Amino acid sequence: MSDFDPPPPGWPRPPACLPAGQLDIPPNGARVRVAGLVLIRQRPGTAHGVIFLTLEDETGTCNVIVWKSLYERFRRAVIAGRCLRVLGRVQREGGVIHVIAEEIEDISWMLDDLLRADPEQGEIDRPEG
Repeated sequence: MSDFDPPPPGWPRPPACLPAGQLDIPPNGARVRVAGLVLIRQRPGTAHGVIFLTLEDETGTCNVIVWKSLYERFRRAVIAGRCLRVLGRVQREGGVIHVIAEEIEDISWMLDDLLRADPEQGEIDRPEG
């Protein structure tokens, strides 16, 4: 990510992502990339087509706002993704930090890879049956 220093060795996030617990560091309007499990998808009738996502990583949760026009472009990822990576801009308002989405990528395949991990490398393998 050009806005921040390179991640340290052993960085626990998908490539070039800022942990949710560090979203208070970048300035308002900074472009960041976040990733996490999708906890909540909300599309209130009063929000004029805006989608609100809550992502969780090992450091906390991240609120993502998806405007209607962007939703149409990334519809499949927003609806079906179990784990998402989002590029967007930090917005601070009323003590709450949001990421205004610009790009959304479904990285659910990374969860599937955890099930196929190599047990000889000390990683968990998928249970049989």
